[in-house]
Amino acid sequence: MTAAPHVLSREAEGPTTTPNSAVRSGFAGSSIFGAGDLVEVRSKEEILATLDANGELESMPFMPEMLQYCGQRFRVYKRAHKSCDTVSGAYKGLKLENAVHLSLRCDGSAHGGCQAGCLLFWKDDWLKPVEVAASPATTRPSPRRAGCTEQQLLDAVSDGRPPEQRRYSCQATRLLAYTTTLKWWSFGQYLEDFTSGNASPSEMWHSFAYATYVTLTMANRRTLGKPGRWLYDRFQKLRGGLPYPARKGKFAVNQATPCEPLDLQPGELVRVKSYEEILATLNITGGNGRLQFDADMVPSCGKTYRVLTRIEKFVDEKNGQLHGLKRPAIILEDAVCHGCYSHDRMMCPRSIYSWWREIWLERVPENSDARQ
Repeated sequence: MTAAPHVLSREAEGPTTTPNSAVRSGFAGSSIFGAGDLVEVRSKEEILATLDANGELESMPFMPEMLQYCGQRFRVYKRAHKSCDTVSGAYKGLKLENAVHLSLRCDGSAHGGCQAGCLLFWKDDWLKPVEVAASPATTRPSPRRAGCTEQQLLDAVSDGRPPEQRRYSCQATRLLAYTTTLKWWSFGQYLEDFTSGNASPSEMWHSFAYATYVTLTMANRRTLGKPGRWLYDRFQKLRGGLPYPARKGKFAVNQATPCEPLDLQPGELVRVKSYEEILATLNITGGNGRLQFDADMVPSCGKTYRVLTRIEKFVDEKNGQLHGLKRPAIILEDAVCHGCYSHDRMMCPRSIYSWWREIWLERVPENSDARQ
């Protein structure tokens, strides 16, 4: 189960406008689109004509799950000028060109029923601006290619092995093929975060302030960072802010961590437990079992959400294999990573869903006054 995309009908979309390309471009390889721009996904025939025989454009796959959106109109969610490396395990920043995110996620229907719900990447060539008068400056002509058939697109999804041995290919597994390394100190990425409409000045200020503080005080060091973490918590308590978000638990790595099966189902209302309650379930690496509690999940503590999905299987970005989970994880509506506390991938626009253990959540009655 995935969230319904924000589809704009032609009658209800309101006045059409020209994308602010003149303002939002200016960076080599940048998309011509920025956050909030209205675009239309090109027809299936137009998109297939941009692809090679492997169903890729500049090494980025166009996946069968994306065909259902052809001919429909959407607002650009964020410009995808950067991402984070979830393939090698380094979780560093990556740079990519001429791409955006719409508020559309993969439903996994062509990839063994993967339930990760990844935000899809869209190349500029697969979209067209919705505007009163088309301007040559707002469309980037596609180079001539041999094209791809729909059958070739379907065949490129996997290696054709038996299901138990099959390896899948998707935008997540192929991420390193269409991106390059992006250093955290590259100033241009942050300027583009702002000019593209991806991030507000307030969001940028808080991310920079946190990263600077952690670097100067070594708050991320287990022993040397104790004074920095204490001072951070004291200051945040005075201003009503969040405590230091990158703390670890006390269980040994080889020690079993507590669990609490709730059998949560899509649509149920839950509250994320307090940060202190969740820390009491973590080991010294910050995990419960093999599932990590990330610093960017801390802003969700104490808030109320709907259960979106029970994660029972997913395609592993590292090897393309479909894996099952011994203990299902939970995805909550709108609970995504914003890269607020991620030094090497600040303000990543990929908005990956956070995965939650059921012991980190508690049911909330529908008529509860605690709903937020």
